[in-house]
Order: sequence, then structure tokens, then C-alpha cells
Amino acid sequence: MPRITLPDGSRKAFDGPVSVQEVALAIGPGLAKAALAGRVDGVVVDASCRIDRDAAVAIVTARDEDALELLRHDAAHVMAQAVQELYPGTQVTIGPAIEDGFYYDFARDEPFTPDDLTRIEERMREIVARDLPIRREVWDRDRAIRVFGELGEHYKVEIIRDLIPEGEEVSVYRQGDWFDVCRGPHLPSTGRLGAGFKLTKVAGAYWRGDSRNPMLQRIYGTAWRDKKELKAYLHRIEEAEKRDHRKLGKALDLFHTQDEAPGMVFWHPKGWTIYLVLEQYIRAKLRARGYQEVHTPQVIDRSLWERSGHWEKFRDDMFVTESEDRVFAIKPMNCPAHIQLYNQGLKSYRDLPLRLAEFGSCHRNEPSGTLHGLMRVRTFVQDDAHIFCTEDQILGEVAAFIDLLFEVYRDFGFNEVLVKFSTRPPRRVGADEVWDRAEDSLQNALAQTGLDWELQPGEGAFYGPKIEFSLRDSLQRVWQLGTIQLDFSMPERLGAHYIAEDNSKRTPVMLHRAILGSLERFIGILIEHYAGALPLWLAPVQAVVLNITDRQTAYAREVVDALRDKGFRVESDLRNEKIGFKIREHTLQKVPYLLVVGDREVAQRALAVRDRGGKDLGAIGLDDFTARLGEEIAHRIH
Repeated sequence: MPRITLPDGSRKAFDGPVSVQEVALAIGPGLAKAALAGRVDGVVVDASCRIDRDAAVAIVTARDEDALELLRHDAAHVMAQAVQELYPGTQVTIGPAIEDGFYYDFARDEPFTPDDLTRIEERMREIVARDLPIRREVWDRDRAIRVFGELGEHYKVEIIRDLIPEGEEVSVYRQGDWFDVCRGPHLPSTGRLGAGFKLTKVAGAYWRGDSRNPMLQRIYGTAWRDKKELKAYLHRIEEAEKRDHRKLGKALDLFHTQDEAPGMVFWHPKGWTIYLVLEQYIRAKLRARGYQEVHTPQVIDRSLWERSGHWEKFRDDMFVTESEDRVFAIKPMNCPAHIQLYNQGLKSYRDLPLRLAEFGSCHRNEPSGTLHGLMRVRTFVQDDAHIFCTEDQILGEVAAFIDLLFEVYRDFGFNEVLVKFSTRPPRRVGADEVWDRAEDSLQNALAQTGLDWELQPGEGAFYGPKIEFSLRDSLQRVWQLGTIQLDFSMPERLGAHYIAEDNSKRTPVMLHRAILGSLERFIGILIEHYAGALPLWLAPVQAVVLNITDRQTAYAREVVDALRDKGFRVESDLRNEKIGFKIREHTLQKVPYLLVVGDREVAQRALAVRDRGGKDLGAIGLDDFTARLGEEIAHRIH
């Protein structure tokens, strides 16, 4: 006689095992009609799942966050059924729900075309209209291997053999005559999927992600609760394509990449200007907070990486070179080198905390297929720093770092920050008792900030737990950027110590921290967030002076010199072109201010000012405009 506890704390008793759907019906017919699935003791299950024990149960409807993953998983199955109905002989492999959508990998000799996607999507809508019941079946392993083998589903047979031990049962979901191996859960029927889905693209994908395996065809799609949400998502995607930093980087002459240096950036003068402004801004913030800037070698002997633990964990991601029978790695990170700096000279507790910062260039051998403009590169620079401190200083240092991080994000126009706390991963260095202390210390520091945060079990760095900070951009996309990681292990492995107040020899705590992460990636995020129209203080060219005729050339040059003398980034356009043409060209380059000078402006010692949005700000005196620029930059107006 199971007793069911509902989310409001009320309880319902049943005479025998009861399904989630029956629990919903007992609450009310309206809820039963809306039920998509259930959450039993926190685990999402099918609406048909039977409960034979006391449990906490919540009914999942379309309004719940869990509903989206259900919808997307079902959309993947409906797509796979549509593909096999339209193209017999196609093998289905793996088809999960992913962020914002779903995909399925197919083995088929003929490539899918855009017309095929249209046909598949139409067939999916037919399958939804059939409202086929979705039922879970449990088969023994041998039966599953036999059935899928007879169907020619060789990839599916491999999955069953490799992932399901002998003697265990196989979960199979059936919708009409179509079925697939799947853990679930799923919606009650295909009709509950609705019309909020669309197929988006086809891409290649190696079987099980291994380049030694056959190439499959991956069809991506997106699925939402209804057409309104779908339309909003497609609009965001369209806007994201317009804001693609790679396109804007080319259009605005900021940077480029090329095959001769994959994953490495060629910065053009304007792009490098942004980079330097960013670096100088962070440098000033760090200097004001008591950080000392350092610089360490690019190439370091393998032995140091072995002692730090990086060689064992990240050898495949390192670029390696040899000289005079020695093996060296081009540094993928700065932390072991910073400990070498710390180890120079005896340290006392009075020397702590010691904050060492470096704009260190790092190299990581990322797979070529993952490289993406500035967002995923092989060489990058971090606003990296390491704080060496005592255990008693952890709370204060973490709190000070978080204050600085929020201040920096606000300056760049990001006001929504998401916080996650990540604990020990399966592959790690250090004893469990050390991890216990590290996790407790970092969690206590986080608790004192009063911030809301989410737990990420097992997602910490291999040497210590961490707090991650993500921000949301103008398209509501979330980017993980800042991090602070607490490390008891690496300083001990590399022989760092200090003399405590009682004259004992102790190992310092090491806090790994970054705010922007990779400067390259952060610039890419800024470009997309602002659609290339960077705030005045970040813009590579802050103003352009445009003459109408040659009569104003001398005055235009005088204005440029005056503004440059004040430290502003100003250019002139003195070409013999119509003023409308020049205004259009620099507006497309997203220059914040266009300063037009004609005969009247020369006579009045003024400027006809337009902003990049096309707004005419009227005639402004040179001194007044200089003050305006200074004020806007000082307050970092967005």
C-alpha cells in the first residue's frame, strides 16, 4: 500500500502499486490530461511507470523544466522513425537530447540533402498526427541482439554487446511498429510532441566519436513546447548568425585564422587594439588589488609536468618538442611555473597571501574539428593568477576575488552571473581527506557571499574543487568564463612551503583563478554580445573625422591631432568622396562617433556629430565633445 507524498506536502495512499498517470488522475482529471511524465524521488520516469513503495511524486507537465528534455528525446525518436520509413536500410545509432534540441546519427550510403530534411520533417509531423502510444518493453539481452541483428542494425548490436552486461535486460521503447533501445523516459504518445520542432542541419560524426571509426551522418533538430517558443528560438539563431564573431571579425577587419596555423589567431591592427585595451584594463584592476605581474617560459621540461600531474592527465593535449635528448612541452597552463617562482627564497606566513598574475600564452592541442574562431583555439592567453595563502586566508581571498569578478563583468555590461560549485572528479590527484578539506573550505567561502549557486558533482579540476562563473549575453546564451579553484595538492607535489607563526614548515594553499578566462574567447563573446558595436571605451576606433570638401582638410587634421593628444583613438577620412558615402561606410564599421566638418563647423570651431545608430547630435564644440568622450569612457557607458 504505497503512500505518495506530493510536492505540496500532502499525501495520498493507494491500495496497491500505482502508475504516475493514476496518481495524476487521483489529484484531478485536468492534471491527468496534462501529465507528460513523473518525478519519483527526484528521478524522471514515464507516466506509465508503476510505483510499489512509499515515494515523493511530482507530475511533469509541459510547464516543467524537465518537459523540454522529454520533448527533445521524443523528437529524436520520431525523426529516426521518419528516416527509416522514408529511407529503408538506413541504420540508426545514437540519438540523444542536447541543449536546445536533439540529434540522431545515421549510417546510410547516400548523403542527406536539404530536400531530404524537408521530407523527414513532413513525415515527422505525420507520425505526430498518428498519436502513436509510446510503450516501454523489457527484453533479455540475447533477444535484443538477435532482433536488431536480423534487422541489419549492426551499430545497435554493437551498443548492446558493449554497454549491456550479459544477463542484464534491455530497455526498448516502441511507437507503432518502430522501436529502439533506450533507457527513457518518454512521452505517453507521439501526439504529445506537438508542432514545436524543426530540423536544422546535417553534419558528419564519427561512430562513437573515434576518428578511426566510420563516418556517420548526424541530423540535428530543435524542439520546444509550442510554435511560439520555436519561433523565438529560431529568431535567436538567426540573430546569432548575424552576430557570428567570425563574420564580424572579417567585416570589421579585426582578425583572421588560416589553415597554416589552425586554431591560432592573426590579429589585425583594430583587433589587436581591442586586445590591448582589454589586457590593460585587467592589468590595472589586478595591480589595484595587490597582484604582482610575472612572466614565465613557454617551453618547460617534461619532468616538471610529470611532477605536477599534468603529464599523466593531459599529455595528449600538449604540444611536445625535443632538444638535446630532452623532451619539452609548450606550456598548456601557467600554474606549475608559478610555483617555481614561489619557491625562490624562503617564505614566511608574513609573506602571504602572495598573488602572482600572468598574461601567459598557453597552447593546447585541441582536435581540429572543435576549433571555432576565437571561441575554441589552440593558442590563447588567460588573465591568469595564482594566490598562495594559508588556510585561514581562504575565505577572505575567495570573497575578494568574487567581488572583483562581479565588478569586471559589470564594466563589460554583463549583470547576470550564474554560479556553480564543482566537486572532486573520478580522475584526480590527492588523498580524499585533502579533498574533504578543500571542498569544505571553498563551499564555506561561497556560502559567506550569499550568492545562489548550483552543485556540479564530479566536475572539479583534477587537483581541486572549483567555483565556476557564467554570464548570460544579449541573446540569453550562457558562457562559462571565470573560475576559482582551490588546490592543496600541487604545491605539495612541487615542494612549496612556508614557515608558519609557530616555526613549523607548512604547505601553502594555492588558489587558481581567472575572470575572463581566455582573452581570445572573451573578445569573441563581446563581439557577439554587442553585434560588433563595442562600447566606446573598447571600440578600436572611437571616432572618425569626415570632411565635406578639401577646404576643411586642415581643420579636420587639427581635430584629429587634438583628440589623439587627449588619448582618444581617432582617424580621419579625407577622401574625395561624397559625405553620404563616407558616413555609410564608417557606420557599417560600427564606429561610435562620426564627426563631420564643413565650412560652418570650421567657422564655429565645432563638429557636426552623429552616432553609429544614425542619430544626429547636432553641432558640438571641440572642447565639449572632448569632455563628452572622456565622461563616457570613464563611466564605461554601454
